[in-house]
Amino acid sequence: MTPQPGSRRTGAFRTDPALARRVAIKRFLARLVLFSERLLPLFLPLLGIAALFVSFAWLGVYRQLPDLLRLGLVFVLTFAFVASLLPFARLRWPAGEEADRLLEERNHLAHQPVAVQDDEPAFETPFARALWVEHQRRMAETIAALDAGLPRPDISRFDRYALRAVPALLFVTALAYSGSNGAGVIADAFRRQPASSDAPGLRIDAWITPPAYTGQPPVFLSGRDGQGDGQAATSQARVPQNSQATVRISGGSADEKVLFRRADDGSVSEIAMGAGPDADADDEPADGPAGKPAPNAPNAPNAPNAPNAPNAARVHEWKLDASGELLVGGRQWAIDVIPDKAPEIAFDGQPRRSANGALEIGFTARDDYGLAKAYAEIEPLEEKADAIPLYALPEYKLDLPRHHARDAKGLSSRNITEHPLSGRKVRITLVATDGAGQTGRSPPHEMTLPARAFIEPLAAAVAEERQVFALDIRDLRQAIALNEALQIRPEETIPNTTHYLLLQSAQARMKLARSTEELENTADYLWEIALGIDGGELSLAERKLRDAQQALADALERNAPDEEIKKLMDELRAAMQEFMTAMAQRQPNADSQQQQQSAQNVLRQRDLENMMNQIENLARSGNRDAARQMLSELQRMMNNLQAGRPQRGGQQQDNSQARQQIDKLGEIMQEQQRLMDETFRLDQALKDRMQRGDPEGGEDGEFLEQMPQDGQEGGQPQRGQQGEDGQDGQQGSPTDRMTAEQLREALKNLRAQQDALGKKLGELQKGLGELGVKPGEGFGQAEREMRGAGEALGKSQGEQAVEGQGKALEALRQGARDMMNQMMQAMRGQQGQGEQQGNNQGNQNGRDPLGRPRATTGPDFGERVNVPDEIDVQRAREILEAIRKKLGDNAGPEFERRYLERLLDIQ
Repeated sequence: MTPQPGSRRTGAFRTDPALARRVAIKRFLARLVLFSERLLPLFLPLLGIAALFVSFAWLGVYRQLPDLLRLGLVFVLTFAFVASLLPFARLRWPAGEEADRLLEERNHLAHQPVAVQDDEPAFETPFARALWVEHQRRMAETIAALDAGLPRPDISRFDRYALRAVPALLFVTALAYSGSNGAGVIADAFRRQPASSDAPGLRIDAWITPPAYTGQPPVFLSGRDGQGDGQAATSQARVPQNSQATVRISGGSADEKVLFRRADDGSVSEIAMGAGPDADADDEPADGPAGKPAPNAPNAPNAPNAPNAPNAARVHEWKLDASGELLVGGRQWAIDVIPDKAPEIAFDGQPRRSANGALEIGFTARDDYGLAKAYAEIEPLEEKADAIPLYALPEYKLDLPRHHARDAKGLSSRNITEHPLSGRKVRITLVATDGAGQTGRSPPHEMTLPARAFIEPLAAAVAEERQVFALDIRDLRQAIALNEALQIRPEETIPNTTHYLLLQSAQARMKLARSTEELENTADYLWEIALGIDGGELSLAERKLRDAQQALADALERNAPDEEIKKLMDELRAAMQEFMTAMAQRQPNADSQQQQQSAQNVLRQRDLENMMNQIENLARSGNRDAARQMLSELQRMMNNLQAGRPQRGGQQQDNSQARQQIDKLGEIMQEQQRLMDETFRLDQALKDRMQRGDPEGGEDGEFLEQMPQDGQEGGQPQRGQQGEDGQDGQQGSPTDRMTAEQLREALKNLRAQQDALGKKLGELQKGLGELGVKPGEGFGQAEREMRGAGEALGKSQGEQAVEGQGKALEALRQGARDMMNQMMQAMRGQQGQGEQQGNNQGNQNGRDPLGRPRATTGPDFGERVNVPDEIDVQRAREILEAIRKKLGDNAGPEFERRYLERLLDIQ
């Protein structure tokens, strides 16, 4: 028997082991390639049958076929799949000769170089043996360089008609269809379909609509993987609590049930048409999710979708308050309900009193889906037993920065001094409400409710009468007694006859009052008397202004039309003008009135007008939240505004002198900036002249006389130096015609100006010391830098001079900040001495009611109030006009029109 190749070393392999190992590796790879070529075609029927099986499942074939046909089809496919495995049992590892032939065929070798290693020569002579050995060695080297290549299964030889494309195309189509609503699953081939699924034309549409206040989109369950009975859904739908679940069933046999299995206790509830679950699986009262019938719930006997119409659509609606599983027509979906947490609210600082007695409350609040409203609950601490108050508890609404804000931080100011509880100890609790109606409460805070500070004692006594019976109507007799006591000696206590007659009239009203309405009218009448005695026109104007502000706030809250907003804005402007006029008339003398007019009131009135214009523009442009927030700031500003009081003469003089020093500082900084610019220009011109190698420059100082001399302004080209075509620099600047020597001389001439600025700074520091303001280190450093810059200018060293001047400017700014801090602290100390009652009466920290540094407190260092610029409002209005114009064309598709309408409704 001929020995197998590779079983033993023959031929050239006996003398060359390395060559033998290389040839063995080549033979093994050849066998592996040959085995792969035999194995791969066997998978062709196997994969085709598997693709058909999966494709039928995804296309819903098993779900649509009767059970007998379904089982028959599954049996045929299963039998074919098992039969396609039989050829694998006949698969064998290729023999060595087959591997040799593969190597020879793939590499197109002649003379059988692989088999020649086992052959023997026909003639055994020394020459023949030597020749044969050399031939075997050369053939072995040829074998070591062979390559079997990759497997070539030649599938077309086994599938001449390309039937393999049919299951491949069907599989790709089914895969694309598997994500649709009507797609099936592989499990449909092995389970019995429910009877409801056998009904023709059955369609199930299920979706969940979150509450509007959450701002979340609807969740469609029909597009998710809903599994059959006994199997859990592959994914969960996460929805907020109190979402509206809707299931719409069309077609079928009209006996399909909609069930909801709660995850907490496992109870199953049946959802009735248009209502929540009314019974569980055992016809007992269910503890499932409660719901309400829709306004157009299809449960009327003669409705098109009533139960007596099997092919009509049936709608089931209910509210979700717990997680669970929805089961409809053999399908089920897992629903994860996210609990809606109650809002949280807390005080941001202590409630405080404003200048006119209004109550300011800072707060912080949050909610997972947004706050609907927030208010302060004010309750009396000291209340008599069984007291019968005349008025309800005061209402204090907190101003939220925007509708449905998840995180809110604000400061609200409300004037509730008219309420009888003013001046009494109360308990204040902040309450926040979300869209679901849940409330969150803050820890209570106890304080004395701010009351109006009456200047006239008679007005305070009248207000006390009102408070006595307003807190408890049973004390009306005591209030009458107080009124009679005020009139015992009217010629001494009531010098104004009108006031005496008003008190007499109020006494008669109190005695004749019988009903609650009459008592309220009497109490309001007493309050009007008190205001008239104390403030006259100013108090009435203040109330009118407050009413106008509240009317505008209510209109913005309910999203009133632009015409109503404009009307209310006009009323607010008129009330504001009347209030400001009354304040000016209340000044005790013309001198104080002139001071306020010249220093603050002119600026304030202009800013108030600008602020009201901004409110109107924001409201008309659709940004109602920003308009409400700015109106709240206006209300707080007016609550912190009080009638001016004449200042002491010494204080006026101090403020005037301080203002003069501040003006001097501003002039020094401006002159230093101008001088630094001039120095830089001359230095650059000198460097340019030296770099060009043209030290002589132009004509013999032709423009030297145009340069600034000692103590002169200049350095900037005049309009008359422009070229004939109107462009600057056509004829060149004066420095372009100067020589290097002339430029150096010009730099030296600037030293006198620099030294003069240093002297002015020294005088400024001396003046500040006389006012009690200690000059800071910044002014000292600025003076040293100015001195160094002057010396550099004297040496024509422009670069060093510019550097020193820049440092001097920075030191001046730092000194200005230190000076302003000292002045503000001194002003706060003077305010604290003048306010013995310890009330927060606005204008704190040296700021005006708009929150900006006052004009008397020095230059502006970048602090601004965040008020929208005019260009922002104009741009917003242009965008809204463009949207309205686009809607007016009515040429776009329906979805585009709806989108534009939603943009106009955004608040």
